[in-house]
Amino acid sequence: MREAARPRAGPGRGRRGWRDDRGAVMVEFAGIFPLILIMMAAIWQCILIGYTYSLAGNAADEAARAAAAADGDAEGACAAAANESLPGAWDAEVSCPLEGGTRVVTLDVKVPVLFPGAFNLPALTVTGTSATPEEGP
Repeated sequence: MREAARPRAGPGRGRRGWRDDRGAVMVEFAGIFPLILIMMAAIWQCILIGYTYSLAGNAADEAARAAAAADGDAEGACAAAANESLPGAWDAEVSCPLEGGTRVVTLDVKVPVLFPGAFNLPALTVTGTSATPEEGP
């Protein structure tokens, strides 16, 4: 009868075997966790920038429609419609000049940093524009 061959002892195969690496996963996770948080924050900020573009375009369209259909104060109707269309956490500057027979709305919306309403990115402003012909009597 032949005895089964025993595995040779090599690196990491001493008496304790794989248990020598205990705690290594925790150390690796602790080292990579800040990078994971930074990546998640960057992705979230990109989502907020995209959402701000969507909000700016929609608010400019709504403001142009309201200004074109206004009977009296088109500038006031334009600003009111733009501010109604934007959530309260987004700050915007509205411009609604009449160029020829067309009401042109330019809306500059400031992009928030990570949490809408906390503070805005000073260097990043999203512009939404829209134009609608004036409705006359």
